[in-house]
Amino acid sequence: MTALPTYVAEQFTPEEAAVLRRYFTSLDGPVFALVNLPEVVKGALFARYSRSAKSLRRLFLDEFVGELDTTGDESVDATIGLERAESLYDRVFFEYGDDSVAQLGGVHLACEQASNLLTKVLEWGRLMSYLEQSTRYIPYDERLGGRYRYHRDPEILGSPLGARYVGDMDQLFDSYSALATDMSEHFRDRHPKSETDSDFVYRQAIRAKAFDSVRGILPAASLSNVGIYGSGQAFEALLLRMRSHPLPEARQYADLMLVELRKVVPSFLKRVDLPDRGVTSSEYLRSNREAMEAVAYEMLSGDGVDGPTDPGVELVDFDPEGELKVVAAMLYPYTGLAESTLIERVRTMSTEDRLAVMRAYVGDRTNRRHKPGRALERTDYRFDVVSDYGAFRDLQRHRLMTIEWQDLTPAHGFTRPAAIDEAGMTARFDEAMERSSGLWAVLAERFPERASYAVSLAYRIRYVMQFNAREAMHLIELRTSVQGHPSYRAIGQRMHHLIAERAGHRAVAEMMRFVDHSGEAELERLGAERRAEARRSESA
Repeated sequence: MTALPTYVAEQFTPEEAAVLRRYFTSLDGPVFALVNLPEVVKGALFARYSRSAKSLRRLFLDEFVGELDTTGDESVDATIGLERAESLYDRVFFEYGDDSVAQLGGVHLACEQASNLLTKVLEWGRLMSYLEQSTRYIPYDERLGGRYRYHRDPEILGSPLGARYVGDMDQLFDSYSALATDMSEHFRDRHPKSETDSDFVYRQAIRAKAFDSVRGILPAASLSNVGIYGSGQAFEALLLRMRSHPLPEARQYADLMLVELRKVVPSFLKRVDLPDRGVTSSEYLRSNREAMEAVAYEMLSGDGVDGPTDPGVELVDFDPEGELKVVAAMLYPYTGLAESTLIERVRTMSTEDRLAVMRAYVGDRTNRRHKPGRALERTDYRFDVVSDYGAFRDLQRHRLMTIEWQDLTPAHGFTRPAAIDEAGMTARFDEAMERSSGLWAVLAERFPERASYAVSLAYRIRYVMQFNAREAMHLIELRTSVQGHPSYRAIGQRMHHLIAERAGHRAVAEMMRFVDHSGEAELERLGAERRAEARRSESA
């Protein structure tokens, strides 16, 4: 039997534990559900979670429990779970297979001490909500249980490569820590504090800039916390995928999740480990993946990796008549005509008339949160992207698109932030990249499915993204905003350009009026921190 990873158990006083067991299904494991709390409290906890180095349970004790009236919950013990499922759910859902029932019960689940490879598995599903710990706000050199925060696979540690793995990982975190300090000094020298900014605002903006510049050193084994909200049906689908995944960490973590979820929605998850239901579904996914690996090797065995590869964005597929079809879709609800008739009518319209329809449909968008309707879903764009893994992490979480990615390896080279060169830190950054690549090479021989743990986030990965024009508007406007990370801002800006010039969908591109094509900001987070402080002052 494969050994389980060692997770660091939290320590609480007896008084703290007495409070926590009313609201969390586990007090020591890395996975636990939130119960018996108002929805707004659970949502606020998860929102705060993404920018805090604290665990969710510690965050609750330190910042939330004092604001709540918990006297009525003193007899509750959430850690023992439910003694039995509701009989109605058992009968309707399990006996009769009415999957729609499993869409009606939701769970807030905290997934802590998950590697950056596992977080991408956790965030695969479309019909769930996620908040992940941010590399921009949290110093990753803070230790957990006295050790740097990276995944320690028991089989790797128990092998002759164990000492090399720990030594190289620790060195990468040492480099990250030292460079973060030095880059903070560099940015303070380059961007002196304005008299109008508070010390807090200035410090937060400098920290974010420094963390952004050095996050590429962090290996994919780095641990993160993820908050997930989803229905019973969505969690079932997630667990079936995880139980078939080639990464041992994902399979083992799925078992931890199943235990905690069954304390809250047991009926919805009865099928997951039944031999003739969930087990066969997971086996289907596993066997299909292995068959595709075999056929891809057979058909493409002579073709290696394209690399090292410059970062870039290629528009590989689009509909030349996409704008015409979008106009027809805009008009469709307001007529009694068949869509085929509408398309022919739109085809005979002048360019000005089509633009008039599109401008009326989009209306007066005064900010990027004003979203036009579903007619924009009528045309799609498919992009092949090569970027650093850090940018991929941020883009992957957009749930409505289709995304597939290849293995994370050093083969495509890495991206070094310009600020590293400007600060004279090039050699130190490159040394960390060489250490990462060397560790990957030795792991790949013995542990190929786990070698990506060693790959730093600055290394590039190839992935494909496909989405309709409506999602394009949301994604590109959001990811090009001035406070965004430079690596994904460049991707969004390139996508917008390709939609207008390569696809020729200039009217669609024009709708995206909040795309920001400006260059790299001096301190990306300064404006956002100023606005946040102003809101705090107003509410005080």
